[in-house]
Amino acid sequence: MEQRPFSDTSYNQFLNEEKLMGSRCKGCGARYVPPRPICVQCHKSEMEWVEMKGNGTLAAFTCITVAPTFMVAQGYNRKNPYYSGVVDLDEGGRVDARIEGLDPAHPESVKVGMPMKVRFLHREGVEPKETYLAFEPA
Repeated sequence: MEQRPFSDTSYNQFLNEEKLMGSRCKGCGARYVPPRPICVQCHKSEMEWVEMKGNGTLAAFTCITVAPTFMVAQGYNRKNPYYSGVVDLDEGGRVDARIEGLDPAHPESVKVGMPMKVRFLHREGVEPKETYLAFEPA
C-alpha cells in the first residue's frame, strides 16, 4: 500500500475509494479510526495503515432534527430527522458516523449493541467526489 500521511485528507481519500482505513500502533497494536499519527495508549509514533472490515456494534446513538446546511438541502429537518452514532469496530477502534436503515419515527427499535456494517454514502452533484462514512444494521 502506498504511504500516505496519517491525516484527515488521507482518511477522506480512502473513503472516496470506499475503504475504511485506520492506523495501528506497531508497538502496542492499538487501532484508531480516523487515523492518528501518535498512539494514545503508548505514545509511540510508529503507526501503520490498516484496512478495517467495517463490522461492529452500535455503542451510542442520537436522532438529529436540526441538521447542518448540506443535510437540510438533502431534505433532513425536524419532520425528517436522521441518526448519528458511535460504532465499536470488531477489530478495535471506535468511529462516529451517520446511521442508515433505521426509522427515526421509531427510536425504540434502535438498540445499543446491535450489529452494524459499513456503508459508503456519496453526496450527489459535488465535484470532486465526496464520500461519507455511514453504518447500517448488519
